[in-house]
Amino acid sequence: MTDPIRVLLVDDHAMLRAGFRTILDTQSDITVVGEASTGAEAVAAASVLKPDVISMDVQMPDMNGIDATRLIVADPDVHAAIAIVTTFDRDDYLFDALDAGASGFLLKNSGPEDLVAAVRVLAAGDGMLAPEVTRRVVQRYAASRGEADVPAASAPLVLAEPFTNREAEVLALMAEAMSNAEIAARLYIGEATVKTHVSRILQKLGARDRVQAVVLALRGGLA
Repeated sequence: MTDPIRVLLVDDHAMLRAGFRTILDTQSDITVVGEASTGAEAVAAASVLKPDVISMDVQMPDMNGIDATRLIVADPDVHAAIAIVTTFDRDDYLFDALDAGASGFLLKNSGPEDLVAAVRVLAAGDGMLAPEVTRRVVQRYAASRGEADVPAASAPLVLAEPFTNREAEVLALMAEAMSNAEIAARLYIGEATVKTHVSRILQKLGARDRVQAVVLALRGGLA
C-alpha cells in the first residue's frame, strides 16, 4: 500500500478547518497532518511537516494566502501542491494564485467530494482545473495581463532540451484543453503514452502541472 496523502489545512476559521479535517480524514488514502490559522503559520508548518497538499485560504491575518503560497513554493525543501480555497470567486485571486505558484483553485461552497478530488488530483501532480476549462482560464489569465488572447512571445522560451515532434503535438492539444483520453484518441496512441509525454513536457518546462505548463508554453510562444 502507498502512503496516504499528507494534507495541511490553512484557514483562520477553526470551524471550517474542523469541517475539512472531518471530510478528508474519512478517506483511507488521505491524512491531515496539521493546521494553521495564518499565512505565517502556514509557511512554518509547511517547512516542518512537509505535506503533499496544502489547502490555503486567501484572507487571513498576519499574512494572506497568496503571499504564503509564494514563500512556500520558493522553499526548495517543500514540495507541496497548493490549492487556494476561498469564498470569493474573484479573477484577481485566481490569477494571483497562479502567479504565486498555486496548482489549483477551489471555492468553499464546493461539495465535499470536490475537496477530496482536488487533494487527490494535486497529489498526483496535476492541476485541479478541469481540462475543459484550462483554455478559458489561460485566455482570461492573458487578458488580465493586457496581453492578446494567446500571448505573444516577446522573448521566446528556450528549453535546455527541445520538445520532440510528438511532445509538441501533445502540448498543442493540452493548450486546447483536451484531456489525456482525448489526446490519445486524436493522435491514435495509448493513454499511458500520452501520460508519459505530458510528464516529459512538464519536466522540460519546469512546470508543476498541466495548467502551469500551458500558461508557460503560451507565454513563451511554444503552443
